[in-house]
Order: sequence, then structure tokens, then C-alpha cells
Amino acid sequence: MSTAAAASPATSLLRPATLTTTNNRVHLNNLEHLFRNRGSATIETAPPPQPAAKKQATAAPLLRLPSFLGRGRSDEHHQNVSPRRLERVLLPAAADGPSPRGNIAATWRDLHGEGQWRGLLDPLHPDLRREIVRYGEFVDAAYSAFLSHPDASPADSAVTVNTTSTYRVTAPLFATSSVTLPSWVASASPCAAQRTSLVGYVAVCESPSELRRMGRRDIVVALRGTCTVLEWAENIRADLVPAVAAGENTIASGQNAGGTTPKVECGFWNLYKTRAGAAAASLSESVVSEIRRLIAKYDGEELSITITGHSLGAALAILIADELSAGIPNPPPIAVFSFGGPRVGDVAFAERVERGGARVLRVVNAHDVVPRFPPRRSYADVGSELRLDSRASPYLRPDADVACCHDLEAYIHLVDGFLGSHCPFRANAKRSILRLLQNQGGNVKQLYIRKALDMRARLDAGDMSVSSASPLGRRRRAGVEVTA
Repeated sequence: MSTAAAASPATSLLRPATLTTTNNRVHLNNLEHLFRNRGSATIETAPPPQPAAKKQATAAPLLRLPSFLGRGRSDEHHQNVSPRRLERVLLPAAADGPSPRGNIAATWRDLHGEGQWRGLLDPLHPDLRREIVRYGEFVDAAYSAFLSHPDASPADSAVTVNTTSTYRVTAPLFATSSVTLPSWVASASPCAAQRTSLVGYVAVCESPSELRRMGRRDIVVALRGTCTVLEWAENIRADLVPAVAAGENTIASGQNAGGTTPKVECGFWNLYKTRAGAAAASLSESVVSEIRRLIAKYDGEELSITITGHSLGAALAILIADELSAGIPNPPPIAVFSFGGPRVGDVAFAERVERGGARVLRVVNAHDVVPRFPPRRSYADVGSELRLDSRASPYLRPDADVACCHDLEAYIHLVDGFLGSHCPFRANAKRSILRLLQNQGGNVKQLYIRKALDMRARLDAGDMSVSSASPLGRRRRAGVEVTA
């Protein structure tokens, strides 16, 4: 037995400062090894805090989300519980490799929400944690596909989506806004006037080994969040409209047992049901048609349908789940894994979704403002909730801004480190935080930012070997542009 293992709890409590200092030194040394072996990361940072402002560090600046759940933990506490090998969690996903995947063939129905995830959320079951992270990565691929093809249209045949090799993308998905800008605005800014955009995709698992591991063939619908001007315009149309439509996509009677017609947010419904043209299908028609085709193709197999989305995509995911559960005879098990999603409809709509059999797991950051809108006075939450807290991360600043608290990568990072509501951040979390450093550098604690910048400077000075593929560029720090 090691000396550390033999130490009594009482002895450990007598030296917290020593443990914190030791752990920090190990983490920073690991960071140095990372830069030596892998090259520097591209890091955007906010100016470092000035010594004179140290006493005001706990004050929430303007546009920063205030703490409504109590005072955040101190930096020293976070540093003490941070992962043991910072080098590993800083590696890009491609270099780090996937986290270990256990066989879930016997338990996939529970992980897919058959029992409303009872007993699996707090503490968070390890297999469920990995499934949530995995579905978050599908959403990230939807964002990447849009950024690669921002002007794509349903007529394009060259749209590609780079997702996991175990799944094959079968159809891109497009959403169309019902809002039309004046012609003079459209001519001045064609991008702003673009009504139809690539919003996601449908994919199906085709890897024999993954099919055996999961115990079924999984069909995934992945949807990104708001990216275009007209999507933002739809987001703020918060009046409620009836969630029924004419023709093939009509949902049963459209009413609850009490005769109440379920209603949903107008903007979400418009993006879901609006056609791109007389001959083009709406998002609703496209996804329902593709799911029906895949169900027929794999008739006789054990299937599941998983719909996952972030922000606007989370709202659309619930609309899709509602329609599939009612519009497809004897559908496979349907589950929604949503990240930072807003409320979608009223109480009658929430009851219809749950009565229809679709299971919804809402992953929510306590400091994210989006899941709190529209207000509860007219809207209702759907399904079960996994509540996270960005202040529990050992890497993120306690005053992380609104964008960081809603960021998809931050959500995935928090899920990977979540053990339970009364537990510290998971010590052996394997999810890479490289993207946090790249995209949310100003919200990462200065302990790691300073060391990373120091490593970049030493790399540029030739103190360490660096790969020829490592990106070296200019970075802005403390308001002055320098060459890093």
C-alpha cells in the first residue's frame, strides 16, 4: 500500500494547502509535457486580471450571469480536485482516442430512457455519461457541417457531414424560416436574408462491432443551434400556436383528453414546418420521410431512434420526437438528449409528448439563461432533467460569461466531469478541454491560461521541439497584438 493510501483522513485534512500546491505543480508540469510533445494550441484569452482588481474578483461584471444557486467554490478547491493528468485531458479527441466503451446491450433500454432515467442521473451512471457525451459529439458534427456549408441548399448534392466512422449519414436536414426580409436588405446582405440552412442530419449505425456493443441499430437525428439571422428572428417569436398541421403530418386528433389543443412557440414551429419552396420539403417532412424509410429498410431488427440537439436544435428535437411518436405506427423506442434547450410548448404539449412515449432528457447548466426561456407562466418543461453547474469545473472561471455557460463544448465538458450534485468534478475525466482553451479561453482559469501562453512563448523561442503542423499565429493579449 502506498504512503498516500495509508494516510488517515484526519492526517489528510491537516495539509490541504500542501496537497493543492502539489497537485497544481503536477498539472502544470503535465501541461508543459503536452506542449513539448504535441506542439502549441491555438488559444484566445482575455487580458489577465490586474493586481489592483483582486479584491473585486467575486463581483459579477455586466453581462455575466449572476449566481442564483449560492456562492461558487474557491479556485483552490477546484484546483485540488482537478484531473490528475492534465496532459491527457488537454489532448485533442483524435490524439486522446475515445473513452472506454462498455457493452450496453443488456441495459440500452434503461440508458435510452425506458424508465425515465430513474436512479441513473444523480449520481450519473458511467455508461449514461458516455452516451450523453457521444450524442453531444453528434451535435458538434452538425455545427461543423453548417460552418463548412453555410450557403448549402436542399438542391445541393455535395453536402458532407463528418461524424463517427461507426455511423453513416443518410440525409442532410434543412430548416426554413418563415420570415422574409425586405428586398433592399436581401440585396445588401444575401447571407442575412438566407431563409433555408443546413440544420442537421440523419445517421444510422452500420458498424457490426458497435451494433453488438449497443444491442440494437441506432438511428440518430442531430440538430445544431441558432446560426443565422433569420433563425434568431424566429427565436424571439414567443407567442404560442397550435401544434397541429394539415395532411399527412397531422398528429392524431391534436387534442388532449380534456379537449385542450397543445401549443408550441411560434418561431420553432415555423422553422419546423415551413417549406423552402413549392417543390421542397419542410424539416418536418424531410425527417419523418427519412425515418420511415430507414425503419422499413431495417424491418425486423432491433431499432432505436435518438434525437439530439443544442439550443434551437434541442427545441426542434422535441418537435420531431412528438411527431414521430404519433405519426409512425409502432415506432421504435424514441429518446431525446437535449443540451441547453429552451422551453418549447405549454403544459398540454408537454403532457402529449410524455403520453406519446418519447423520452426526453434535458441537460441543463444551472448558469445558462436559455433553458429558463420562455417563462414558465405560459410554457412547461418536458421530460427529465440532468442539472449541471459550470462552477463545478476546475478549469472554468466562476464568473464564466453567458456565451460560455451556453456553449456546447462547455456542456460536454461538464457532463464528462459530473459525478453527482454533491460530488467534486470527476478526477479521471478523459474529455479533451483543448476546445475550451480555443473557443472559451477568456473563461478558462488563469492558472492554465498563463502556463499555456508561457509554453507558446518558449516554443516560439525554440526552447522546445514543435511539430511543423502546429499553428503559430498572432494573439491579442492585454489589448496589445503580439506575435506568439
